[in-house]
Amino acid sequence: MARKKRKEEEAGGEGWLATFSDMVSLLLCFFVILYNSNPNQDTVINAVADYFSQLSNYGYSLSIGRMQSTGNALASLPSATRGRALADALRRAISLFNPEIKSSKVKVTQDERGVVISFASDMFFAPASATLNLEAARSTLLNLVVLLTSSEVTGKKFRIEGHTDSTPVDAKGPWVSNWQLSTERALSVLYYLIEMGVPEKQMQVAGFGDTVPVSSDNTPEGRAYNRRVDIVIIDSAHL
Repeated sequence: MARKKRKEEEAGGEGWLATFSDMVSLLLCFFVILYNSNPNQDTVINAVADYFSQLSNYGYSLSIGRMQSTGNALASLPSATRGRALADALRRAISLFNPEIKSSKVKVTQDERGVVISFASDMFFAPASATLNLEAARSTLLNLVVLLTSSEVTGKKFRIEGHTDSTPVDAKGPWVSNWQLSTERALSVLYYLIEMGVPEKQMQVAGFGDTVPVSSDNTPEGRAYNRRVDIVIIDSAHL
C-alpha cells in the first residue's frame, strides 16, 4: 500500500513540467515580439494575445504594454552589417591610396558622414582652374573609380565635395566666387567618374567654398590642406 502511494506521489510530482513548459513558451513569444522589426507588429501582438487569452482560466494573459516601445527602439539601432560595410570600404580605400597617403596627397578618414577620401586640389587642378589635370592625377582617379565600383560600396551613395581656401578669386577671372570654383571642381570630378563607369544615380555634388576649413588659412601649408576635393562614401544614417 505504501509503495502504491509513493508511485502516485512521484507521478503527481511531474505536473510542474507542464507549467514550466507554458512559461518557456510565453517567454519565447515575448522575445520574438520584442525583437521583431515588422511594421505590422501590433497585429502580430494582438493575434498572440488572442490566442493566450484562451488560457486565462489558468492564469495566463498577454497584452501590448510598455515594453513594446523598447522592442521598436532596439529594432531601429544601427545594424552591425552596415558598420562592417563601412569598415570594409575604409580598409579598401587605405589600401588603394597608400602611396598618396604617405605623400600627404590623399587623406582617408571616417566621421559621422561616412568614409571620407580627401584629395589635395593642387594635385587635380591648376590654381584658379576647374579643369582636371589628368596627366598628374590619372592613376589616383583610376583608383578612385576602382573603389567606387567595388563590392565594398555596393548600393552606397557618394558625395563629391569641393573646397577652397579663403583667398578671394580674381575679379578678372572666370569665377564669381570661391563657391562657384569649389562647385565646378566637384563637377569636373563627377563628370570624369561618370565617364569611367561610376553610376550617376549614386552620386551627389556639393561646393562649400572656404566655409569648411580643415586647417588654418594663415599659412601656405594650411591653405593647401583646405584646397581639396572630398569623396564621401555616405553612411546610410546620414542620408
